[in-house]
Amino acid sequence: MQPPPFPFLPLAAAIAALAGFVDAYAFVRLGNFFVSFMSGNATRGGVALGGGYGGGGVLALSLVLAFLAGVMLAAVAARRFERVGAAAAMGLATLLMIGAAVAAGASAALSMPLLAAATGAMNGVRAPDGGLSAGLTYMTGNLVRLGQSLADALMGGASRWAWLPYLLLWLTFVGGAVAGTIVERALGDFTLWYAALIAAWLALLLAGRMGRGAENAAPSSRI
Repeated sequence: MQPPPFPFLPLAAAIAALAGFVDAYAFVRLGNFFVSFMSGNATRGGVALGGGYGGGGVLALSLVLAFLAGVMLAAVAARRFERVGAAAAMGLATLLMIGAAVAAGASAALSMPLLAAATGAMNGVRAPDGGLSAGLTYMTGNLVRLGQSLADALMGGASRWAWLPYLLLWLTFVGGAVAGTIVERALGDFTLWYAALIAAWLALLLAGRMGRGAENAAPSSRI
């Protein structure tokens, strides 16, 4: 009998917490710019281009493009290594985060786009059964789904608890942001090495889980 798919929600919550962690680090370091929240960067870029308060249009655009590049690279990696696609995407995010940590001490202009690319790549992690459709590094869409699911539950919809995963992801993202702020104050640029270590652990965990799932799903060669 084929075993059930491994529980994905705890891993998704861990990734959301990591995204909040590095986003808070970047926000503190850059001052009102983000490596995960691209809507905020788009607004900052638009304000700068419109001649409004503050500059940073080039920085905002570079972060958006880097995030997009990370999403695209993770999609390519996941397709190339289809059997362990989620692990491949997280592995790519880990490598980009290590690059950001290496560059952090010398150049924020290089480090932050690499970090944005890493958070973009983290969105290449998908539930193996397609059962959870949620953003892992940005929360606006999850808040929309949370509100819709709560309304559906109040109206007597089929699932009374469909809103819980979206609330969990939002809470873990916020918790990660709190932790990222505290650690950045204590450790400065070394914060990114902790983030890279967590990303590597998640990639290895995904690889192990997905590898065992693929082996169990493969037909036995024994008679």
